[in-house]
Amino acid sequence: MIIDTHCHLDHEQYSQDVHEVISNALKSNVKGFLIPGADPKDLPKAVELAQQYDEVYFSVGVHPYDAQAYDEEVLRKYVSHPKCIAIGECGLDYFRLPEDESEKEEEIKRQKEVFIKQVNFAREVNKPLIIHVRNASNDSKKILLDNKAGEVGGVLHCFNADEQLLSLANENFYFGIGGVLTFKNARKLVQVLSKIPKEKIVVETDGPYLTPHPFRGKRNEPSYTNYVVEKIAELLEMEVDEVKTLTTKNAKTLFKEFSNIN
Repeated sequence: MIIDTHCHLDHEQYSQDVHEVISNALKSNVKGFLIPGADPKDLPKAVELAQQYDEVYFSVGVHPYDAQAYDEEVLRKYVSHPKCIAIGECGLDYFRLPEDESEKEEEIKRQKEVFIKQVNFAREVNKPLIIHVRNASNDSKKILLDNKAGEVGGVLHCFNADEQLLSLANENFYFGIGGVLTFKNARKLVQVLSKIPKEKIVVETDGPYLTPHPFRGKRNEPSYTNYVVEKIAELLEMEVDEVKTLTTKNAKTLFKEFSNIN
């Protein structure tokens, strides 16, 4: 059994066939799905899917690219739903900052403020965090430590293979591994994988993005987590079933509601 800890099933790319996508995944032994909150306007679709499928859960949060849309009242509207099991994805992304220096500073400031608000919100409601980090490891780690994020823990979604973040394993953080691991240019992640404590590895797609080899260029789907599991098994010299058991146990430890799924 596999649990996909990060898949945007509420994304418009799934609008025509999301039920078929979920059905295909279930047939492929993917038995749990977590839809991360990225843009508040997509939350109604995530809730709808979570209510239709026992295997689907969702989180509430605002992606750093949408930091200006942060409205805690909207998140509070959904956070008490029994299928809401996390806060995020939230974090920092400095990959596409404005070139103008003053605009860049303003964007970084906004992202940091909204990230801190979501960390504090997670601590308030006692739910784990889903963290997005891109080109911002230093600031992200500092915010997590300074704001006691370890009290609720969470997952570093699409782990960027920055070794300085590995110490967050001691702060109750897990590491989301997805299709990037199968890419030919993923040398850094391949090298770092064995340094991640095994009990802190979880599997994800980030669908519809980051489709694993051999389907790169096509829409990603939860069923493709099987290819990620196979690559993890190869690199860590483990049996595929052993990786499935390990990562499922880890996901259930982090997101306790998944324990209802067998």
